[in-house]
Amino acid sequence: MSGTHTDVPSVLAHELPRPVPADELAACPVGDVLRRVGDKWSMLLVILLGGRPHRYNELHRAVEGISQRMLTRTLRTLESDGLVRRQVHPTVPPSVEYSLTPLGRSLLEPVSALADWAVRHEEEISGARARHAAARDTP
Repeated sequence: MSGTHTDVPSVLAHELPRPVPADELAACPVGDVLRRVGDKWSMLLVILLGGRPHRYNELHRAVEGISQRMLTRTLRTLESDGLVRRQVHPTVPPSVEYSLTPLGRSLLEPVSALADWAVRHEEEISGARARHAAARDTP
């Protein structure tokens, strides 16, 4: 980005083609990451693991409402994305510990910024939703 356009958010620095091609949208790395960040469990697990490594059962107890199947599936996805490391300790029975990789740790800053933004604008968003609902329900 040039020095004269420092106030332009990076997502606006380049113009999108119109219409946006469906295959380009599907292949967009930003959309892929936003889907991961936006799913129900992934960021909660990343945040928990950001504090310290956890064993599987610790995570299961720490997240009310997550099934074992969904916890396993989410951890595997985060591991395949390179965000979480699964380490098996050679004990009897084997114990498994999950921790963030350096890539996973690097995600904490932008997720924190998004969380801070959401908290800062919570009332504005709630008010806008209420006004929108009221306008929709008014004949």
